[in-house]
Amino acid sequence: MAHSENLTPEEAHKANVKRIWTVTAILAGITLVEFALAFLMTPGIARNMIFVIMTFIKAFYIVAEFMHLRHEVKALIWSIVLPCAFVVWLVIALLTEGRFIFMK
Repeated sequence: MAHSENLTPEEAHKANVKRIWTVTAILAGITLVEFALAFLMTPGIARNMIFVIMTFIKAFYIVAEFMHLRHEVKALIWSIVLPCAFVVWLVIALLTEGRFIFMK
């Protein structure tokens, strides 16, 4: 969101609209790359990891811009990012260890 301290309401509105279109273009670009990779790459771990990374990038832009987290204090950002990182670690650990349940 544009800081409207030194801007007229019209300038602030234009700045906000420009930022929204920029974020939309970034998200659309990443989605197009994902769509292209879905058809060009063979299925496998590398393709899945690329999709996961791109999904995190898209989630960052959505949260940062549309939920205004980018303009918050760092402590609040870390209080959201760290639990999410632990949940991702938990899912990876459970998937990795879950493979061995039927191995005897």
